[in-house]
Order: sequence, then C-alpha cells, then structure tokens
Amino acid sequence: MQVPLLDLKAQYAQIRDEVLAQINDVLDSQVCIGGPKVEQLEEAVAKASDCAYAVGVSSGTDALLNALMSLEIGADDEVITTPFTFFATAGSIWRTGARPVFVDIDPVTYNIDPEKIEHVISKNTKAIMPVHLFGQMADMDPIMAIAGRNSLAVIEDAAQSITSTYKGRKAGSIGTCGCFSFFPSKNLGGIGDGGMIVTNDEALAHRLRMMRNHGSEPKYYHQYVGGNFRLDPIQAAALLVKLPHLDAWSKARRKNAAYYTKKFKDSVVQTPRISEDCESIFNQYVIRVPRRDELIKHLRSRQIGCEIYYPVPLHLQECFGPLGYRQGDFPEAEKAAQEVLALPIYPELTDEMKDAVVGAVLEFYE
Repeated sequence: MQVPLLDLKAQYAQIRDEVLAQINDVLDSQVCIGGPKVEQLEEAVAKASDCAYAVGVSSGTDALLNALMSLEIGADDEVITTPFTFFATAGSIWRTGARPVFVDIDPVTYNIDPEKIEHVISKNTKAIMPVHLFGQMADMDPIMAIAGRNSLAVIEDAAQSITSTYKGRKAGSIGTCGCFSFFPSKNLGGIGDGGMIVTNDEALAHRLRMMRNHGSEPKYYHQYVGGNFRLDPIQAAALLVKLPHLDAWSKARRKNAAYYTKKFKDSVVQTPRISEDCESIFNQYVIRVPRRDELIKHLRSRQIGCEIYYPVPLHLQECFGPLGYRQGDFPEAEKAAQEVLALPIYPELTDEMKDAVVGAVLEFYE
C-alpha cells in the first residue's frame, strides 16, 4: 500500500470551495497587498496564541529575520540556539551579521537543553532562540529564567508548533516574541510561503510592522532599513479557511501518534516522548531507530513515505565553517541526526494506512 509522507490533496478536498471563495474575494477586491484578509488573520492568530499582537510576514524565515532586526540584533552580537533544527533558525541570525552560538539538545525531546545555555553566554549575547521542534515546545521556564538574569530577549522559533502548549501556555506567548511558519507542510499551512510573528509587546509589534514594509512610516519615510516581509492576502485568505480546523487537525495527529506508539511498543523503535508539561501538535512523528538509512531504503521499496529531519546538524554545515565548530562538539545533536526518521502523521491517515507504515517498519527488524 502506498502511504505518502504528506498528502495535502486529501486536506484540500475538504475545504476546496471555501478556499476558492476566499481567494476570489481577494481578486475581486483587488486589494493585493495587506488589507482586511491579512488583518483578520492577524487578529485570529493572536487570539489562538493568547497574544495581544500578531504581524503577518512573508515566511517563517522572514518572521525570524524581522524579529531579530526589530530587536536591533546585528554585527558582533550573539544569539544562542540549537544546532538540530531547520536551517532558517541559524541562517536568519547569520544574515543580520550576528553569530549563532550553538548548545546541544535534550536527547529525549530534541529541543535545546536549558542546562547548557548559561555556560555560553558572553558580553555579546543578545538573545536566546529556542526551537519548538516537531510540534513540542522547549522547556521554557528555565530558558526564561536565564534570559531574565542576563537581560536577554527570547525569540521562540515556533515554526512547527503553532498552538502547542507548555504548562498551559501557548507557543509564542512566553518569550519576547514567537515566530510561525505557514509553509504548506505545517499544521496550519498556506498555499505557498507565509509566516506570522506574535508578541505581547505593543512597541515591538509596531516596530515589526514597520520593518516588514522597508522600515517606513508613513509611506516613503524610512526610520529604519527593513525589508519586504509582507504576507500576501491570498495566503491570508486560504489560512482563514484553515485556521478553524487547526485544533481538530492537531488532535487527529495526536490520535495517530498514539496509535503508532502503541503499535511500536516493545520493539526496537524509540517513539517520540512528550514532556508531561507539553501538548504537542505533532508536526512530525519522529522515531529513533538503528540502521536508519537501511530502513529508509526498505520503506521506500514498500512505497512508505519518510524523511530525515535533519541529516546534518547546523554546526557541521559548510556555510557555518567560519564559526569554528567541529564534529563531536554537540554529540546529542550529531547522534540524533544519524538515527531519527519521520513517518506519515497527517490527519487524513486511515488505520489501514497506519498499519501499513507500522508493518513495514517492524518487518525490517524481524
């Protein structure tokens, strides 16, 4: 049985007419930059995230970049983050002229290990950027305590974790600001690139809005050098249709995750472990297995979708060579990169499809 890693067509079939109607509203209005759809989405995402303000931007990457620029982080500054994440986390730091400073991960959650953060704080450190990886939030209380003691901003990279919770608090609502991605594969995915920044800081929200429009206010009067980070209203239109379904879709992902975890019990497969403080939205269901690369070949021969998130930790990426990190600097991140594998987890999976995934994995280890 063929089971793709993700099937967006199955989701789209349920909401097609609503999406097309919303897009037609934008086209008929000819308000093609900003406008009411973007504003409505900002209000809805702020509410869903328990935040006072939300600022729509062009991608999750630009959400991070705008946040850094609006917090005036730049040349010679340092931002502490994890090496086990998507490239945009450290790439956005680098693009400001600042230096990403990595610390290793918790091998259970794959999120940044708070116990290792304070050791690398220097006089140049300006912020901590924890990543809420695979849908589970990082351990935020100790991170916020460290930030408070050292007067550091906290930028939550919540690209994979919109509406996830930590001790009942929503992703993006704890730090200085939080950054979401609407890349199509996300739980709340657009029909192209898009992103959002949430915050409870009114002054920062104002600065973020200016920076997404070349740092100008009013038009053609520029207080800052910003960028073109605007969210397309056609993306906002599609996301407004999807947002009311988000909780149900994430609940279905949690149900699928529980199904897998039960089926893999007492096998060599290490299933995801969610902290008792957290509720995950399972943007990915990531197992940890021996002979991972051989398993991938086997799964693909059975037409089972799978993917490695992430095969090369950021400290070992060629472009970050000037940072001076070496193999062995972050052993937990490096080990995870050799062993993790994401399986299909999207809401529309049937039990038959999930059984095909489980059967193919367990067959390999017989």
